[in-house]
Amino acid sequence: MTGFNVFLSCHHFSDPRSHAQLYADLVEQARHAEALGYDGLSVPEHHFVNLLMNPDPLLFALHVANATERLPVTTAVVVLPFHDMRRFAGQAMLADILSGGRIELGVGRGAFAYEMERMGIDPSDTRAKFDESLAVLEALFDGEDVSWRGAWYDFGPLTAMPRSPRRPKLWIAALGPEAIYHTARRGYDVQTTPLRGGHALAVKQMEAFHRGADEALAQTGRRPRMSMLRSAYVGTDEADVREKARVAHEYGLRFANGFETPGTVTRGELEIVGTDFGFEDAMRQILVGTTNEIVDRIGAYAELGMDEIALDMHLGIPRHADVMASMERFAADVMPLFRDSGTGAA
Repeated sequence: MTGFNVFLSCHHFSDPRSHAQLYADLVEQARHAEALGYDGLSVPEHHFVNLLMNPDPLLFALHVANATERLPVTTAVVVLPFHDMRRFAGQAMLADILSGGRIELGVGRGAFAYEMERMGIDPSDTRAKFDESLAVLEALFDGEDVSWRGAWYDFGPLTAMPRSPRRPKLWIAALGPEAIYHTARRGYDVQTTPLRGGHALAVKQMEAFHRGADEALAQTGRRPRMSMLRSAYVGTDEADVREKARVAHEYGLRFANGFETPGTVTRGELEIVGTDFGFEDAMRQILVGTTNEIVDRIGAYAELGMDEIALDMHLGIPRHADVMASMERFAADVMPLFRDSGTGAA
């Protein structure tokens, strides 16, 4: 069985709504996902830009958890180099307490050089800072009167407060197949996305994950889990599909601006930059189609054996009703096929 998570992606471009209305609509989508039988929710972290626009993932995750009743809400991802672990450990445990254990922490090193530079962080330092930040965070979760001497942290005995009755659940974000392998073999649950690499890269990512997860299972008796993010929209007809695919393609060009370049941003808006990724390329890579097309394409991913497919179903689509209707079509016509058949990870 493959689980399905709704990624509340916080895009706001070509959109007449206020920012306040966008977040109200996202909360309604969260409630709708729960009512429709999805398995989880997730939220991003990004700063200074209108794409994935969520500067406080714990705050928004807690708000979503309080607006729903049962679904886990996962950060995807908290950028650890942007945070001081001495504060973040206590904040995360408070969020765990207030949500009754429903907030799960996906963490990563960050993706946009534009954000890093404006945070005063050299992008070349993020790997080392992430590794130490993760180690400090886990030490503060697990211990009291913790002291640390490292390249990024140097402090005497302290205990992060409050103390949660359980250790907050961690997921680690990784993109490259080798990074995924090493993350899984250490026993961490993994979040990934193939981005423009599409299904071909997803195959390599999942092969690496299975190698690492099998090693972790042999060493610890527990097999890590994998969540893979994909953009998705179930259209009513071919015209609807192509309209939404153009929105998704525009999102991809803005994302490429942030992810692949230093970032061209005007008044917080990531501009569209020219790349070699054309509209027809996008149509082949993103999961936007009619019901039958989406069933086939989700099936190709589910067969790779991930535990969860996280679905960015917003895509920057300005009409809230269209997103809600796509969620309904996916829940009614796609999800049951992968739950009943057992396709995907057990």
